[in-house]
Amino acid sequence: MTTTDRRLTEADAAAIAALAVRVKENIARVIVGKEDVIDLVLVALIAEGHILIEDVPGIGKTTLAKAIARSLNCSFRRIQFTPDLVPSDITGINVYNQRDAVFEFRPGPIIAQIVLADEINRATPRTQAALLEAMEERQITVDGQTMPLPHPFLVLATQNPIELEGTFPLPEAQLDRFLLRLSMGYPTEAEEEAMLERFEGENPLDHLTPVVGVDELRHMARAAERVHVEPVVRRYLVQIVRATREHPSLDLGASPRASLALFRAARALALIRGRPYLLPDDIKRLAPYVLPHRLILSSQTRLRGRDAAGVVDEVLHAVPAPVLE
Repeated sequence: MTTTDRRLTEADAAAIAALAVRVKENIARVIVGKEDVIDLVLVALIAEGHILIEDVPGIGKTTLAKAIARSLNCSFRRIQFTPDLVPSDITGINVYNQRDAVFEFRPGPIIAQIVLADEINRATPRTQAALLEAMEERQITVDGQTMPLPHPFLVLATQNPIELEGTFPLPEAQLDRFLLRLSMGYPTEAEEEAMLERFEGENPLDHLTPVVGVDELRHMARAAERVHVEPVVRRYLVQIVRATREHPSLDLGASPRASLALFRAARALALIRGRPYLLPDDIKRLAPYVLPHRLILSSQTRLRGRDAAGVVDEVLHAVPAPVLE
């Protein structure tokens, strides 16, 4: 029996949870509060997914991405999406070197381990589509040549839910590529005071050092695949997803890709919580972040002012959770 085949033990899960705590404590030196958001980012990294953050400017999205990259000793690039951005601005381009009489590839900002795609909905659909292959296939194609992207590869995309003028809404196919959609929200009064105190002198981000390496992160990802799932818990997850397909408020429910996304994310959450097995609570905790952006509301539902998050909440209350011994 190989190491990857053997069942994950309590000791294995505790050791990996300790790594996750180390990363969270390091990020907390820069980011005040937001423990839930940091947990969700770690879930995406372990489950090898991507995150869409819908929030107003100035709440620390760029700082969070930089803190994660430095804590994991990963390369970081930021792409500011604008209407005049073209796909080659993201992927890179082949440039002719007249001196050597050869074409040289100049890599674009997508070739990094942590990529912040800022205001992604301001780019045209053609440019948004260039990001699609990179997110899903973890590779780019330039002039017919395919190049793999580094590992880990996490896209943190942002969009402003308030300013919609001059934007291009993400199509359902692109939204479905994001493992999680979340909002950071404003800090509390106490957190904002602590933030001012922390940034009173030098920027703590300048002194942030790596605490976990890429190899350890890869080990965490492989360990998540060995988190034990009881058949009744697996069935509970499937029942939640299938209930969205039958809900009268929806024109389109969650796809099988959503089932896989929720399954991977929930196992990653169980792991960073120090458990080698999945609980129904892990699924309920992540469903509001994994499912709503994959649903299409009916026109009548939208006219009533309801949203997809409310529908998911209804489903979670309607589907009974199994009781485990």
